[in-house]
Amino acid sequence: MSKTTNSFSPEVRDRALRLALDNEAQHGSPWQAIVLIATRIGCSANTLIEWGKKAKVDRGRRAGIPGGMAGKMKALERENRELRQANEILRKGEPVQAPLV
Repeated sequence: MSKTTNSFSPEVRDRALRLALDNEAQHGSPWQAIVLIATRIGCSANTLIEWGKKAKVDRGRRAGIPGGMAGKMKALERENRELRQANEILRKGEPVQAPLV
């Protein structure tokens, strides 16, 4: 079963977050504002909440790893894993095969 995701541009995400924050006073609660905006742009309310959390992390207002740094860490972890595997092969004295490109 494949998982499909809607990809929203950063501009749409920022605008949705701004609208939700600006409309809190007009609605009974922040949750109602979030639900309304999420429905209008075609995402779930939980998705909009997650975008808000990530935006706060990226701006340093919440603890966590910023988005750009997370991508770099993932790439470095992958490279580290590959290097460990190569070192293990070299330690065992097995012949290394060049990747077929």
